Amino acid sequence: MVGTGVFTSLGFQVLDIQSGFALLMLWAVGGLIALCGAVSYGELAAAMPRSGGEYHYLGQIYHPALGFLSGWVSATVGFAAPTALAALALGEYAKSVWPGLGQAVVAGTAITGASLLGVGVVLALTLVHGTSTRAGSRLQIVITALKVAILVAFIGAGLVAGEGQPLHYAPDAAGWRAVLSPAFAVSLVYVSYAYSGWNAAAYLTGEIQNPGRNLSRILLAGTAIVLLLYVGLNYVFLRSTPLAGLKGQVEVGFVAATSLFGAPAGRLAGGIIAALLVSTISSMIFAGPRIVQAMGEDLPALRFFAAKSRAGVPVRALMLQTAITLAFILRPSFKEILVYAGFVLNLFTFLTVLGLFMLRWKKPNLLRPYRAWGYPFTPLIFLGLSGWTLAFILREKPTESRYGLLTLAGGLVVYLVTTRFFRSPRPAPNP
Repeated sequence: MVGTGVFTSLGFQVLDIQSGFALLMLWAVGGLIALCGAVSYGELAAAMPRSGGEYHYLGQIYHPALGFLSGWVSATVGFAAPTALAALALGEYAKSVWPGLGQAVVAGTAITGASLLGVGVVLALTLVHGTSTRAGSRLQIVITALKVAILVAFIGAGLVAGEGQPLHYAPDAAGWRAVLSPAFAVSLVYVSYAYSGWNAAAYLTGEIQNPGRNLSRILLAGTAIVLLLYVGLNYVFLRSTPLAGLKGQVEVGFVAATSLFGAPAGRLAGGIIAALLVSTISSMIFAGPRIVQAMGEDLPALRFFAAKSRAGVPVRALMLQTAITLAFILRPSFKEILVYAGFVLNLFTFLTVLGLFMLRWKKPNLLRPYRAWGYPFTPLIFLGLSGWTLAFILREKPTESRYGLLTLAGGLVVYLVTTRFFRSPRPAPNP
């Protein structure tokens, strides 16, 4: 979870919101949405324990076509776009350490050295995860533990060293007006993107020991820890740096570290954050191909992607995701990709949590080793806040929304063609 969004999106949020209270509320509300979503996904994953995430849930609850569209989005946008954004952010932070990366042009093309660095990291991690599931998971554990330790240290140092900016964090009339504004709803897209990954364990259900018991713990504990990290980290960013210095900046961690500790330490922090983003890229490369693999198991037209290597890795699905990721990296437009990906991903998590109500109605006697805590209020909170955000994106960001809807239309065409010219999709097993 911890990666691109928290290190990059604050600069976009302060363009339209200048209230310290509203800015921290963004991260608290985003965390509340993720927690309520994690509670809901915990029940779905325990009741339908199979890898594939939304692809599996939506196909079983609604219709195979909707499940296919979810898998289509995961294959084309859901993991490839966030992986590309993390790689682009890594390049931006690396430029703070090696400014020449930003000016270097490769072979007379529009590709910069920073983009090439992102490409190299993606290819290297693809090689690791394509070789062995065990090696990939061990790598992920090590770099994630290191990342969390460094962030905790950064928050502690920022609280001690920061001089404090003239921002008010107590609720007041101006702060509540900002919370209820369209800008807050659109900024929730950036924050929700920063929390994306709270549901990633659901994509690996089939590879988790005793998922009925463990998956809900994984989802809830991970999301709660990240909520605390995000609120603390953004408080340090805001406390240490004038808003004018943050506006429109992608590498906000570097800007805040420079303000806190000076230019040399800021460059060091930029390099460390660039290294930490490797963890985000790694996790997306690890989890994403499992959805394409599950689709290949169900749809004859995509059976090519169901194959696993001797090490149990869905190598063909991994190669497909890597190719799409590289296409995003080499034609970068950071903010637009972020909103576009956030809109499409929020749409399918909304439908998945809504499916929790439908599944309880359609199959009340289905074995549920875990039931959503706080039902029906927790899923309703998720649906209300996510629906509010989606409505404002459609109104305030029509171009990105249109591209998202066109992606879905393209997926629907592929589904209709594959099911027309091949036999009907084989339904996924559901205990």
